[in-house]
Amino acid sequence: MTTRLELSGQGLTSLSGIPLPASLEYLDLYDNRLTSVPDELWSLSGLRVLNLATNRLTSVPPSIGALRQLHTLDLGHNELTALPDELGELSGLTEYLYVSDNRLTEFPVALCSLGRLKYLGCTDNRIATLPDDLSGLASLRELRLYGNGLTALPESLGTLSSLRELHLRKNRLTSLPDSLGELSELRQLDLRENRLTTLPDSIARLSKLDKLDLRWNKELREPSWLADFEALGCMVLR
Repeated sequence: MTTRLELSGQGLTSLSGIPLPASLEYLDLYDNRLTSVPDELWSLSGLRVLNLATNRLTSVPPSIGALRQLHTLDLGHNELTALPDELGELSGLTEYLYVSDNRLTEFPVALCSLGRLKYLGCTDNRIATLPDDLSGLASLRELRLYGNGLTALPESLGTLSSLRELHLRKNRLTSLPDSLGELSELRQLDLRENRLTTLPDSIARLSKLDKLDLRWNKELREPSWLADFEALGCMVLR
């Protein structure tokens, strides 16, 4: 019984003629030239890992919502302009969701239903705003949103109490919400290449923070508590 199929880097433009056994749990199609995949892929209900990164996909059908056993999904480095709401139905998606380097202009609200997800990479898209309520992403440990066009962050970001890494570099942020100080498990905060002028004093409460990157915020006025932060062992990069 075949449970694993690895077809990365084969130059595939189609999966025509390639059998996809119903027993598959791991399917790797990374780094091909696929513009679409056959409907039968979305009926592989036992799939746990699916890698479709670095292809030429322009859309993902709603039928992806049937892959309820998926815990890892990589859709990065394609040409996706939107994601289906049915992604929010993937209750088994616990480990990894990567949708970076696409053409997304909105953060899919449906992703906020993935309450068990630990890693979300949504970098290098064209997203200007985030949903007001991010609290559904309660298990996130790492959130990567760099290389978008974000101009503000919602206060609800502070409800992500399991978050350990927050990567926000290369956006257009001019300020940060006070609620960042509620991220008590945060270890790394990357704020490079934004337009920040001040930092909320609440950041000083992040006792587990060991790296704070502030480089290339030309107008930033450093708060008085920053030196104390360094004295406590936090690496501050200016």
